[in-house]
Amino acid sequence: MKIICIGRNYGEHAKELGNAIPEEPVVFMKPPSAMIPLSGPITLPSFSDDVHHEVELVYEIGRKGGKAIPAKVTLGLDLTARDVQQHLKAKGLPWEKAKAFDGSVYVAELRPSMDSFPTGHHIEFLLKKNGQVVQSGHSGQMLFDVNTLIAHVERYFALENGDLLFTGTPAGVGRLSPGDRLEGYLLGELLFDLAVEAASSVG
Repeated sequence: MKIICIGRNYGEHAKELGNAIPEEPVVFMKPPSAMIPLSGPITLPSFSDDVHHEVELVYEIGRKGGKAIPAKVTLGLDLTARDVQQHLKAKGLPWEKAKAFDGSVYVAELRPSMDSFPTGHHIEFLLKKNGQVVQSGHSGQMLFDVNTLIAHVERYFALENGDLLFTGTPAGVGRLSPGDRLEGYLLGELLFDLAVEAASSVG
């Protein structure tokens, strides 16, 4: 299973971080070891003091007629060690240390079939932190829609059944602290409720 992520795919998020609007999808990947268990918790890494939440629509890839398609959809969290990322960007280095660390990605269990959504229907989602809405958006706000993303990624490497495609986050990302609670909603339905904990001092 590959975990493919798209950066800066919502214009307002790109602006809030002072990034240019991309002319083509920004692609990076996370290893399977980055996955947080389904029941959580989110454990903040000891090497960062500024880990941000980024809620995203996540599509599970299927194949039909030899072609990669978005088969199912759910919610996910792409966690970013923002202080580490800024340090790497300033040196012109890749982002993996800030984006692909163990415990940096979460995927909710419920994955409705894409066939259940009417053609042209925007998929709405939001994230609450400690009961307050901090991020909200819908699929129609993406700079590059899911089919465009799939086609772009497959120019460079094949997508297979079960691969996960994170499609970018709307504005409102922010720092996580131990004791925070994150709730993710897809079309008004609660898909996850996760506690945030500090890293253990052991090891």
